[in-house]
Amino acid sequence: MILIEREANQELVETFKKANTHPLLAKLFVSRGMMNVADISLELKNLMPPDQLKGCQDAAKFLVDAIVAKSPILIVADYDCDGATACAVGVLGLNTLGQQFNTQVDFLVPNRFTMGYGLTPEVVELAASRSPRPQILITVDNGIASINGVNAANELGMDVVVTDHHLPADDLPAATHIVNPNQPGCAFPSKALAGVGVMFYLLLAIRSEMRARGFFSLENQPKLEPLLDLVALGTVADVANLDRNNRILVNAGLKKMRQGNASPGIKALFEASGRDINKANAFDLGFGVGPRLNAAGRLADMTLGIRCLLSTKYPQAQQLAQELDRMNRERRHIETGMQETALDNLAEINISNLHGLTLVDPTWHQGVIGILASRLKDKYHLPVFVFAHAEELDHQGQVILKGSGRSISGFHLRDALDLISKKYPDLILKFGGHSMAAGLSISSSEFEQFKSAFEEVASSWLDEDALSRRLIHDGELEATQITPETARILSDEIWGQGFPEPIFTGNFKIIKQTVLKDKHLKLELVPLNSASPASQPLLGIWFNHADPLPQEICLAYRLLLDEFLAYPRAQLNIQSAYPLHSNDS
Repeated sequence: MILIEREANQELVETFKKANTHPLLAKLFVSRGMMNVADISLELKNLMPPDQLKGCQDAAKFLVDAIVAKSPILIVADYDCDGATACAVGVLGLNTLGQQFNTQVDFLVPNRFTMGYGLTPEVVELAASRSPRPQILITVDNGIASINGVNAANELGMDVVVTDHHLPADDLPAATHIVNPNQPGCAFPSKALAGVGVMFYLLLAIRSEMRARGFFSLENQPKLEPLLDLVALGTVADVANLDRNNRILVNAGLKKMRQGNASPGIKALFEASGRDINKANAFDLGFGVGPRLNAAGRLADMTLGIRCLLSTKYPQAQQLAQELDRMNRERRHIETGMQETALDNLAEINISNLHGLTLVDPTWHQGVIGILASRLKDKYHLPVFVFAHAEELDHQGQVILKGSGRSISGFHLRDALDLISKKYPDLILKFGGHSMAAGLSISSSEFEQFKSAFEEVASSWLDEDALSRRLIHDGELEATQITPETARILSDEIWGQGFPEPIFTGNFKIIKQTVLKDKHLKLELVPLNSASPASQPLLGIWFNHADPLPQEICLAYRLLLDEFLAYPRAQLNIQSAYPLHSNDS
């Protein structure tokens, strides 16, 4: 493991300090690339306008015409948290904006096990059978790769508005309108919008167009701010890069939650996850609320999750959230079994010679392979693809395998699949994704060839340096800084992908260590760099680590606020441990 401390331009840090930024935050902000003091402000008025989002204005005009004409609209959702929140934002937002026209907005979630991903011809056929038959399909968090599905909709006389954020292929679908910051020719400064963010932007443009047509004024226009708790949840749960624009959206949503103004569904999901919504932070969304919503899409379909988000009455939302929590416990049980099988299989392989991992098992659950891929990626620090048997056959009668991949820094997963598909044109049936996560389908007979092709690409792209584990950290805290006050200051900020939560290092003497529930290490410790002994030891917890530590040790940790007792305490959430005098590079 190589320890690397983030660098921060000291002159810029001093500039931030002079603008009354907390000294620790000044260093953290600058080391994360913040250049202007003005960027600290995350007020909603600083949100980028939708003007440069390609296709957004034209799609808004088209949808306003549809609203006025009372055309039935069907939102076709994706089955993850981003897709669910984008769907709920679309349904609620369009109904709010089109209230005076009695706009009819419904939604449809494809079954991931039988219909595949995105707007497929099968999904279009199902949509066409709805009553009333929709005249317009709006995809959320999908659609940019749905060439065949859009063609099928066009043939049936249904217009398609694609709202998506995924990277497009060389060819785009023949949709009536496409709104995607990552499509060719889009000048929108933030390419990091999640699917829910794209849908929210489209609603902003629709409201602006309706205002221009005189349906309401700036003073009495419908409010879209109540949707921002959903936008925040989808953005964080989809691990979208938290550039300033996304941090503004997430900050606004978290403020709503902390002020008690969240939707019944969000409140119920917080309760089900055992988290205090009055102290909501991005970590809660990504690791508490998000997984429970995702459980529906992983084990069944996301209809249950969307119904929870659309609930207007708390008792109904509470009942649905409890069912989602039950599903999440089931998901964890399934995941544990899959992980045990994977580790048993890998025990027979010399992993030291590999640059990528590719696994398949007929017993594995399609909806959980992405999580397994992520766990294995973290454990072995290699790009990973995990496959499960799908409930469909290819044209030769072979079982189709659905694969989900996770990657490490420096290895673009979708680009790797693109290269493989070009080198072996008949190998991959379909694929899509991002640099760090991707999915694909292959015939079961092609598994060994894909495994070989993936290793070939990984070995040519990844050198020894790229395969070395690195811990990027923020240096040491003084003993006087390890306080509840510092922990609270940190917890109030928006951290996440692209703007990572601080990890500090330090040398500590361990006074006491005990194991909780046979798997978590609880510590009492004091800093070795302290000028004077602390009045009482600090608390530390290392989750899912039960092995004892030496009396003196270098720790990497997140500083959290423990409010379990009547008074708040600082707690070190241990991430890793090293012998004393570990050298940073």
